[in-house]
Amino acid sequence: MPAPKLTSTQWLICIIASIGFAFDIYELLMLPLIVKPALASLGGVGADGVPLLLPGTPQFTQWARMLFFIPALAGGIFGLLGGYLTDRLGRRRVLTYSILLYAFSACAAGFSQNLYQLLLFRCLVFIGVCVEFVAAVAWLAELFKDNVQREKVLGYTQAFSSIGGLLVAGANVLAAKWALDLPAIHGGHEAWRYTLISGVIPALPLILIRPFLPESPEWARKKAAGVLKRPSIRELFAPELVKTTVLTTLVFAASYGIAFGAIQQLPQILGAQALNTPNEAGHAAIISTAKAAVGKAVQETKAAGLPEVPVGKKRQIGGNASDEAVAKITFWQEIGGMMGRIALALLAVAIVSRRTLFRLFQIPSLIIVPLLFWWIAGQLNNPESLGMIKIGIFIAGFLTVSQFSFWGNYIPLVFPMHLRGTGESFAANIGGRVLGTAAAWITLTLAASDKPDPARIAIVGACVAGAYALIGAILTQFLPEPDPDQEH
Repeated sequence: MPAPKLTSTQWLICIIASIGFAFDIYELLMLPLIVKPALASLGGVGADGVPLLLPGTPQFTQWARMLFFIPALAGGIFGLLGGYLTDRLGRRRVLTYSILLYAFSACAAGFSQNLYQLLLFRCLVFIGVCVEFVAAVAWLAELFKDNVQREKVLGYTQAFSSIGGLLVAGANVLAAKWALDLPAIHGGHEAWRYTLISGVIPALPLILIRPFLPESPEWARKKAAGVLKRPSIRELFAPELVKTTVLTTLVFAASYGIAFGAIQQLPQILGAQALNTPNEAGHAAIISTAKAAVGKAVQETKAAGLPEVPVGKKRQIGGNASDEAVAKITFWQEIGGMMGRIALALLAVAIVSRRTLFRLFQIPSLIIVPLLFWWIAGQLNNPESLGMIKIGIFIAGFLTVSQFSFWGNYIPLVFPMHLRGTGESFAANIGGRVLGTAAAWITLTLAASDKPDPARIAIVGACVAGAYALIGAILTQFLPEPDPDQEH
């Protein structure tokens, strides 16, 4: 029997969930793109006018680790609470307020005057994102009773996460291109600020559509009938669920560890780390692009008979050009990720075994991602290698990002309805957001050096991602298959 057609209400819910998934990733992927220029801007400058927080310095490593890990920790803890509230208060209400939280916090981060403000707002962004994912997946899983239709909806709506990755890369390119023409923020025109401010976008359609969104019908029915069990984190570790909880948490962490240990460090590896200083580092072609932008600005200033361009503005112009060049490369990662999510959505309907489906993406990523980053480490002085790097990062994105979509399809099938939000939240937030994102902290710590050394970051990233992927591959063989008789 063919699956029933989607109603207008179901379409509306899918649209809002897709926007939420897209901007989840939009908000998260901002940090790898903006962390270098943000730390250079907010960390102060020395007597010679050179920023104090440049890659390779102990202070930069300390703050970069904090910005990657502390928000993830906050998101994991409060996201777990959000999952509990999703089961207690309903899917729609929690999803709505979580999107508003991360959208307005991202906007406020663009106006940060110091590093502590930036850290605070990034924590709020992570909390909103972590809660939104859980609420949206639970909502969609309960909205569609037909198994095939539910698999398709979960797969295709999550594919919009990669659209979010493309959008943030595009926003960063446009911010870098138009920064000098946009209104000044705290006296400057820095692309990273405008990129952060763009995170307010998902709040705008939500404010308009929110009154028309219904609650999950199954959750609402059980709640009204008084038969909905009270959620409990302790119940996740009851004998019948403890294996599911522990394994989904650890293998989820492995998926995120591949991304944050290596792939999300690519902007730090390729970007021009410090212009007009003895410590220039990054990919040769991108350094050349940044220097060319500075040279063009100097020539135009001289031709117009204007005063010499200040050192600080030269660095701002070069930094924006570097950010634009790196953002264009991340497009390939996100296009690969989008293709991977679509491939998983198609295969999820055809392949019955969830373990087999997952391994189609997991095993190749165990081999390809570490080898890619080890190879990149030796190509930083080769200006001709960017084309191959784009192809490699496309494949890495295809294999890794698709694993994130798998969890949205899998987790709702292995936890009962009254624990669905809580179980998803524990696996996604404690596993993915805390244990998985900790890979960035490990990579940055082990790659710290006395001067900028992007090749070291690439090699360490390859080792960290490989270790996470290996652990995940070993544990996947014990991952339980969903019970076909489980109530959805």
